[in-house]
Amino acid sequence: MSRRTLGPLGLLLALPPLTYYFWLCLSEYGGALVAPSLRELIAHVPPPTGRALAVYGGWLVLQVALQLWVPGRVQSGVPLADGSRLDYRLNGWISFWISVAVAVVAVVSGVIPAGVVYDEFGPLLTTAHLVAFGLALGLYVQGRRAGRTTGDPIRDYFMGTTLNPRLRALDLKYFCESRPGLILWCLFDLSLAAAQYQRHGTVTTAMLLVNAFQFLYVADYFFHEEAILTTWDIKHEKFGWMLAWGDLVWVPFTYTIQAYYLVDHPHALSPAATAGIVALNMAGYAVFRASNIQKHRFRRDPGRAVWGRPPEYIRTAHGSLLLTSGWWGIARHLNYLGDLAMALAWCLPTGLAHPLPYFYFVYMIILLVHRERRDHDLCQAKYGADWDAYCSKVRWRIVPGLY
Repeated sequence: MSRRTLGPLGLLLALPPLTYYFWLCLSEYGGALVAPSLRELIAHVPPPTGRALAVYGGWLVLQVALQLWVPGRVQSGVPLADGSRLDYRLNGWISFWISVAVAVVAVVSGVIPAGVVYDEFGPLLTTAHLVAFGLALGLYVQGRRAGRTTGDPIRDYFMGTTLNPRLRALDLKYFCESRPGLILWCLFDLSLAAAQYQRHGTVTTAMLLVNAFQFLYVADYFFHEEAILTTWDIKHEKFGWMLAWGDLVWVPFTYTIQAYYLVDHPHALSPAATAGIVALNMAGYAVFRASNIQKHRFRRDPGRAVWGRPPEYIRTAHGSLLLTSGWWGIARHLNYLGDLAMALAWCLPTGLAHPLPYFYFVYMIILLVHRERRDHDLCQAKYGADWDAYCSKVRWRIVPGLY
C-alpha cells in the first residue's frame, strides 16, 4: 500500500472515532481528556434516534430548498481547466437568516425542544456520519461510472473524483461547503445556550460571548459569500469524503466544543476578563476582514489607494500582481493572524480547567500553518524569482516578528 493511500486510510479510520472521543470526554468526564478502552469508546457510539433522523433530515431538506429556490444574484466562478465558468446563485445571506427564523419558530411552536442538541448530540453525530459516508460513496460510484477514478479506490473515495459534481441545479460541493454545516454550527450554539439555561436557570456571559463571536463569524461569511468562489476548496479540491465529512460532521460537531463544555461549566467571567476577550475577538475580526477586503479590492482595481497611498506591488512574469503594502506588506497572511486571534477568543471564555475546549485553537494553528506552507510552495513553483523577491520584501509569513 502506497503512502498516497495510507494517509487517506489513516484519516478515514482516525477522524470519526475522534469526534466520538470528544463527545465522550465532554458528556461523561466533564471535558477532561481520558484514555477510554476501545470497548468504552464503541459503546459511546449511539444509533440514530427517530428525533435525530427527523431533525437532521428536515434540516438538509430545508437547506436544499433554500439553495435552489431563494432568489439571489448569479455569479460566475473562476475559469475551469477548459476555460468555461460555472454559475452560482448567491443567496446565502438571506438563506442564513431564514434558517435562523425557521429554527426559532420551530422551538417557540414546540416542534423541536430548545435544548435538543445537548440531548441528542450523539444520535445527531451518528446521523451526520451516515449522511457524509453515504454521500461520499455516491460520489465515488458516480465518478467510477464516469471513468474519473485513478485505480486507488481508497484515495478516490477520500479525495473525490470530480471537481464540481452537480445534481441537476444543485452544486454539491458549493452547497456542502457553506449551508448545512456552517449554519448548523450557529444553531447548535444557540441550542446549547438553551440547554445551559434549562439546567442552571441562566445563560452565562461566557456562553453569550461564544455564541456572539461565532454567530458574527458565520454571518460575516455569508455576507461576503462571493469570496467563497475563490477559495482553495472550490477552485482546486475534488469533492469526496474529505470535504463532505468535514462540512457535515467536523464543523458543526467539533466547532461547538466550547458551547457544549459551558453547558456543564457555567462559571462567571469578571468584567475585566470579558472586556479583554471581546477586545481580542474584535481586533482579530478587524484584521481578518479588513485584510481580506483590501486584497479583494486590489484584485478588482490595482490602482486603488491602499491606506491612502498608491499601492506597492511586484508584477510577476505571469502578469500577476503581488501586493506588498497595506496589511499585505506586514505579513503574507496577516488574515490568518486575525483568524487565530478570534479562535483564541472563542476558547478563553471556557476558562483554564481543561484543555479540550482549546482544541479549536490548536487545530487552527496546524491548519493555517499547513495552508500557508502549501500556498508558499505553490507560489514558489509558479512565480520563481518573482516569489523570492516578494518574500524578501514581505519577510513574515503570519505573525510579524515571530513567524
